[in-house]
Amino acid sequence: MHPVDLGLPVEVPSTALFTDQYELTMLQAALKSGTAHRRSVFETFTRRLPEGRRYGVVAGTGRVLDAVENFRFDEDLLGFLRERAVVDADTLDWLAGYRFSGDIWGYPEGEVYFPGSPLLRVEGSFAECVLLETVILSILNHDSAIAAAASRMSSAAGGRPLIEMGARRTHELAAVASSRAAYVGGFASTSDLAAGFRYDIPTVGTSAHAFTLLHDSERDAFRAQVDSLGRGTTLLVDTYDVAEAVRTAVEIAGTDLGAVRIDSGDLLLVAHRVRQQLDELGARNTKITVTSDLDEYAIASLAAAPVDAYGVGTQLVTGSGHPTCSMVYKLVARAGSADPAAELVPVAKKSLGGKTSIGGRKWAARRLDAEGVAEAEVIGTGEVPADLAGRQLLVPLVKGGEVIAREPLDAARDRHRAARAGLPLSATQLSRGEPVLPTVYV
Repeated sequence: MHPVDLGLPVEVPSTALFTDQYELTMLQAALKSGTAHRRSVFETFTRRLPEGRRYGVVAGTGRVLDAVENFRFDEDLLGFLRERAVVDADTLDWLAGYRFSGDIWGYPEGEVYFPGSPLLRVEGSFAECVLLETVILSILNHDSAIAAAASRMSSAAGGRPLIEMGARRTHELAAVASSRAAYVGGFASTSDLAAGFRYDIPTVGTSAHAFTLLHDSERDAFRAQVDSLGRGTTLLVDTYDVAEAVRTAVEIAGTDLGAVRIDSGDLLLVAHRVRQQLDELGARNTKITVTSDLDEYAIASLAAAPVDAYGVGTQLVTGSGHPTCSMVYKLVARAGSADPAAELVPVAKKSLGGKTSIGGRKWAARRLDAEGVAEAEVIGTGEVPADLAGRQLLVPLVKGGEVIAREPLDAARDRHRAARAGLPLSATQLSRGEPVLPTVYV
């Protein structure tokens, strides 16, 4: 939930300078040449998935819509551009009235994608579309990378809840975006209060080792926490001796103790020992949460352990080794003149080194096998085959400059769960492999 929805005053900053200078210098040159107002189609896609990944996850779409809506050049921004002589006076005058008035289509947030998938299609004049390139890529590359890592971790967790706790491992604003993307990818909660405030994600947290070290004894620390937060709290039991801490925790909180957290050591071995000890002490309903530099592989290795929840930080907010998705934003079609009725002409980059692209305004659909399991990502231009008409993936997001597709974050989260469930079983394998679906061009 956005703070505005709570009736709270929020100053929404402009996103107009979240861009590269060459977007504005291209604009200036196009305005001078008379080509700036040619109708154009840009598409966002990736040529390949990160090495070893079986699928990608679309995340950040809601943030993209906010960014497009808030892409405005006020007097301060125009003054900065004027002072730096980034563009000329005529271009500054044009930027002063900038409002995106085109259309945007895209894969809905939470959907999965594959190499070549046209994740976002931006249509309008060249001038208004080209300015959005950097901010769109910045959001989608980051958020989709985090969501993909979160999805793999969620799959490895096998239904056990995951807590996002990576705020201290990344930029403070990236931390909020990471929490949001992790929630889309399957995490249940976050430790980051800014993310909870901004996006209504459930927040959790109790204490760190510093709280135990503050007190004269571990017993004093546990008693203070239980007196303040109640018996349902989570006590951190690995500051000194785990077995002694568990014993003390149950003595103080009783068998109604909510949970214990383990943050170091051989988590598989320690979790088994702690579970046995809790059961012997009568605290059979006390849960075990583990943290400590977890990634999807470590989580999978704990599948047989008596663990009830996982807390993940560093590996999540860095994309578990893949902090970006290598998405690009390419012009794929443009009109031959500024006449609104001019026909669109496909265009494509023909560079060497595997950086070519395919021209034309594209559609995408997911073909299913006889059992309803996805078997191919089909991409084409022109007419959509009749058998795929009901399986199209792009949906309208912006129409005539107006956002028409805002939705609750839980909708994206639920969509991702359903999309992942519709893939072949091999999609959840953590071993390195090719994309689980082939991309077929028609």
